[in-house]
Amino acid sequence: MPKVKRSRKPPPDGWELIEPTLDELDQKMREAETEPHEGKRKVESLWPIFRLHHQRSRYIFDLFYKRKAISRGQK
Repeated sequence: MPKVKRSRKPPPDGWELIEPTLDELDQKMREAETEPHEGKRKVESLWPIFRLHHQRSRYIFDLFYKRKAISRGQK
């Protein structure tokens, strides 16, 4: 079966300014996911993941809605 080519939208204006921060948060998320959880309660092992997810979401929200530093991109 042939590969399906999907058109990707170009990144929004200002993406190159926030990309390093998002890459850093992704790296921290990978570390939090692979961190050993022996000796912790089941929910305690998820707390760092939730914290990083909230931090990333809040960062993007603030840039888009509060500071208007980024846009949605082109349609």
